[in-house]
Amino acid sequence: MNGIVPAVSAIPSLVVVAGESASTRFLEFFASAIRNPHTRRAYARAAGDFLAWCAGAGVTSITAVQPLHVAAWIELQTSTLSAPTVKQRLAAIRHLFDWLVTGQIVPHNPAASVRGPRHTTKKGKTPVLDTTEARQLLDSIDVSTPIGLRDRALIALMVFSFARVGAALAMRVEDVYVQQRRLWVRLREKGGKAHAMPCHHSLETYLHEYLEQTGLRAEPKGPLFRTIARGTGRLSTTALPQANAYAMVRRRALAAGIGTAIGNHTFRATGITAYLKNGGTLENAATMANHASTRTTQLYDRRRDDVSLDEVERIHL
Repeated sequence: MNGIVPAVSAIPSLVVVAGESASTRFLEFFASAIRNPHTRRAYARAAGDFLAWCAGAGVTSITAVQPLHVAAWIELQTSTLSAPTVKQRLAAIRHLFDWLVTGQIVPHNPAASVRGPRHTTKKGKTPVLDTTEARQLLDSIDVSTPIGLRDRALIALMVFSFARVGAALAMRVEDVYVQQRRLWVRLREKGGKAHAMPCHHSLETYLHEYLEQTGLRAEPKGPLFRTIARGTGRLSTTALPQANAYAMVRRRALAAGIGTAIGNHTFRATGITAYLKNGGTLENAATMANHASTRTTQLYDRRRDDVSLDEVERIHL
């Protein structure tokens, strides 16, 4: 039965001993209550680790888990994991037990009263490229092949539309369309929120060349960004996985002589910072990034990095 939920490799023993209803409700939490696949995997990993720890601590059933068990496990997590990761793991346990309480599997939520570690931040940790490096990366890509056209278009999409890599890789060919005599892109962001953006003129050029030279326009329902068919050098019909995109951007950065350890999220932060440096407003940046709050957008604003570097250079010995 657990095969219907890829994120759950096996039902924990503490759930199994609680009966078939508990096992079914446990699986339904991951199948029905969590729609985002990344969140589902993270929550499944946290729940599995916690319940395995409980079993090792002598807890006999999921119905016997107490706040003391949750608190002890969270304390153990803080010794090896960052505060945001621990808070996410605690949220997973809280949501799981809320689901079990409403399903009448357990009488109360043992995680409800447990406090996670304190964590505040005004700036994200994502590595950011300056505008010169971003241009250097895009210009370094050999676009005489389908893979080069694809990689340049994907990186440019994340920079110029502030797209999350998950939304970019979920796009279909028909999500690049003409409106008001300009090219637009349609993104499906976290939580199923649809978001449309007009293309920057550079992105418009890159997408046009990618679609025309690869013949993808003839497949409007197919994935926009695809893997390369083995041994052919041509695009396949399979959507590019996120792990492959990460490996690609690291490989492209290394080839371009960029030492920053970038990831897929780097381009979202790079685009937002470049926009704000050129006189854009935080409110418009939030709208373009599809953020519900400007507080989230501020985490991507790395303009103060330049100020810090300038100030450090004032130290003369």
